[in-house]
Amino acid sequence: MCISILRVAAVLFGLMSSQVQAGEVRVAVAANFTAPVQQIATLFSKESGHTVKLSFGSSGKFYSQIQNGAPFDVFLAADEKYPKLLEKEGLAVSGTERVYAVGKLVLWSAKPGLVDANILRKGSYNKLAYADPKLAPYGLAAKETLEAMGLWDKVQSRLVTGESITQAYQFAATGNAELAFVALSQVTKEGKINEGSWWLVPTNLYRPIRQGAVLLSAAKDPVAARAFLAFLKGEKSSAIIRSYGYELP
Repeated sequence: MCISILRVAAVLFGLMSSQVQAGEVRVAVAANFTAPVQQIATLFSKESGHTVKLSFGSSGKFYSQIQNGAPFDVFLAADEKYPKLLEKEGLAVSGTERVYAVGKLVLWSAKPGLVDANILRKGSYNKLAYADPKLAPYGLAAKETLEAMGLWDKVQSRLVTGESITQAYQFAATGNAELAFVALSQVTKEGKINEGSWWLVPTNLYRPIRQGAVLLSAAKDPVAARAFLAFLKGEKSSAIIRSYGYELP
């Protein structure tokens, strides 16, 4: 009887301890990384017991929000610039910034057979969507691509600007623009692009999109936040990241 009571007490104590130790990680995520991080967060929660609260948007907008005290623990940006700036400003923990994925830019249309490597030069379209280059690194990569091709000035009247890469994608997905510069990850599922038509932009036309992660100084639960960042580096997360067309650093 006494042994059984002790065993039950031990189990209850273990459950209570795990509940006390379980925390919440609030993550600000660049819009291009939406699908992979949702899978990663689910696995992390299952294995660690920590919950993950995800918020999606443009990196530039998150940077401004964090400067103004937005309650995030981890920032997964679409470039290295913003995490490094936050470290310099004392708003991120020094030495925690690292590249978690290297993104790729793609010109995409919901219409099959429309896009090829020459469509931009031929001008056989009406509207071209892209993300605001002042807020979104993928938008900046799109601008760099058009500049490298000598087309930036020529396409001004055709550009439709989204606040984030998600909005740029939506413009093309809904037909409000025939074309959109988007992240390869947005149109990739299980390692393949299965819808529409596309042109994978050569990487020599834009600067590498090295996406940085960082632990924020105001993290409410730094233990859980560090655990999430460690999980992001693991084999399971890496496999998910690769499946969406990213390269690993």
